[in-house]
Amino acid sequence: MGHPFPIREIARQAGLSEATVDRVLNGRGGVRESTAREVHQAVADLDRQRTQVRLVGRTFMVDLVMQAPERFTTAIRAALEAELPALHPAVLRSRFHFRETGPVGELVRTLDRIARRGSQGVILKAPDVPEVTAAVGRLAAAGIPVVTLVTDLPSSARLAYVGIDDRAAGATAAYLMGQWLGQRPGNILTSLSSGFFRNEEEREMGFRSAMRARHPERTLVEIAEGQGLDATQYDLVRAALERDPDIRAVYSIGGGNIATLRAFDDLGRDCAVFVAHDLDHDNTRLLREHRLSAVLHHDLRQDVREACHTVMRAHGALPPAGPTLPSAIQVVTPYNMPAQAAV
Repeated sequence: MGHPFPIREIARQAGLSEATVDRVLNGRGGVRESTAREVHQAVADLDRQRTQVRLVGRTFMVDLVMQAPERFTTAIRAALEAELPALHPAVLRSRFHFRETGPVGELVRTLDRIARRGSQGVILKAPDVPEVTAAVGRLAAAGIPVVTLVTDLPSSARLAYVGIDDRAAGATAAYLMGQWLGQRPGNILTSLSSGFFRNEEEREMGFRSAMRARHPERTLVEIAEGQGLDATQYDLVRAALERDPDIRAVYSIGGGNIATLRAFDDLGRDCAVFVAHDLDHDNTRLLREHRLSAVLHHDLRQDVREACHTVMRAHGALPPAGPTLPSAIQVVTPYNMPAQAAV
């Protein structure tokens, strides 16, 4: 494969030995298919980050480890790579370890590999479970700062959390839901991708608390463990709609919104109000089509910038700063979509 990058740069980007990279690039065999994919992905990442590769200065290699649907990790990758050229005074490069779902053990093995081979920082979106908390402790013990992004691990040794106040976001969703439903009857479907993500749990608590205080007559119907993936989400939503003919609105905490709406359509049911999170590619299209009432959004570029700055401060490349404040919650409707919304 043609490329302008030295083997040592590809090896660093992939987190592999130069010998392994050389075997892959020259087709010598003896390398697992998954390893070959890592090498090719490293070349693609270097190509997108080529302005960073050419810069001279103190270089930080940051690893992004995330369990999330592809639509969200794509948005994160784009946000980070848009910010990289402006992250002075140091040069930041990034490696990506993304997966949609899978056993916790695989995620822990990824974190432990990073701890063994070294990194200047880890930006992490992961379930809040003891195994991940322990792995974050091992990273911290190895001198690798960890910043949680979007969802927190508050009992871990992470350095900081970057993201919104999720309880406030849930309460905001409840306020909008109550205003827009008005006096119309109907139950509300709340949908989580997993009960193990702290941000989703806190959104649900904020939503439930505000609904109980302001609209105690409303029944909330919860579904979970769809992982934000369309195939599993459709079955969960359809089953909930078949069990409860009074569901008329949705608060989507964990995504899979195309599948949710398809379940409503297939059963000939109307969704009067639909509040979701994040302006990813799917939600942007659904909002433009007026299939969503509102999206609760936060600036991902600002979030990844703050996460990278936190890593840089940990290494003394930036002066110390005060505690990280929650990201601003933006209520986006079809009529005030930001110019940089996904297309």
